[in-house]
Amino acid sequence: MGGSSAEGPRVGVVTGATSGIGREVARGLAARGWRTVVVGRGPGRAAAVAAEIARETGSSGVESIAVTDLALRAEVRTLAAALRERYPRIPLLVHNAGGVFARRQTTSEGLERTFALNVLTPFLLTDLLADALRAGAPARVVMVSSAAHQGAHVPWDDLQSAHGYSGFRVYGRSKLELILLTRELADRFRGSGVTVNAVHPGFVASGFAQNNRGGLAAAVRVFGFLGGRSPRSGAEPILRLATEPSLASVTGEYFARDRPRPGSEASRDRAASGRLLAAVAELAARGTAT
Repeated sequence: MGGSSAEGPRVGVVTGATSGIGREVARGLAARGWRTVVVGRGPGRAAAVAAEIARETGSSGVESIAVTDLALRAEVRTLAAALRERYPRIPLLVHNAGGVFARRQTTSEGLERTFALNVLTPFLLTDLLADALRAGAPARVVMVSSAAHQGAHVPWDDLQSAHGYSGFRVYGRSKLELILLTRELADRFRGSGVTVNAVHPGFVASGFAQNNRGGLAAAVRVFGFLGGRSPRSGAEPILRLATEPSLASVTGEYFARDRPRPGSEASRDRAASGRLLAAVAELAARGTAT
């Protein structure tokens, strides 16, 4: 799956693309000739990063769409509408935006923020762009997950983590849930020319978790200093999954860096993946949480 077609450069949309891995994924796509859409917080920042990537790569096809809070369903719907209007065909959607929160937070729509941003947003944006993805086929959806899903389980009676909240545990749970949704969405798109896969890019020394104060942010900085990969190195497995021709027909898989892996036993529970999809779809359809 190359970067151009008879209709011109192919469109690659990257969320969370103003820093870290997301920025490097956007840069890598632009360098490969893709028409690259930088989705990030703040109009000034998103536009500035797009301009920087254009200068670095010599690409004239780097654009930006700013968001305020991608954890909000209303914001996701606005973003999807803007993307559909600009790009009727979207051959690549990379869900990189995500976060970990040391203390439990709820959005203005009443949802726990980790779940809303890391799980609900990728599902809803993919669902809203389904027609554009099918029109862009062969197309790929790439979910940035994490090895932190190992050991996690879905708390069916507490999807909003209202009880016994622990930031990193809830983060790991959200990455498990993302893999489960990946498998279900792959089945939804099967036969349409759209593939959906998840990838763990390795532990990357970036701005991850630095929105928090205290021990969590400090611990992540230390681990990043001692053994973290650079954002550019971390972007490579994502770019490979997004563009490598030999992976064009692979779907519903979890990759750890460059190879498909089974993932945890919980991540392979298809009854759980179907149950989760139904729960997330119901939440996505609501205006506010109840």
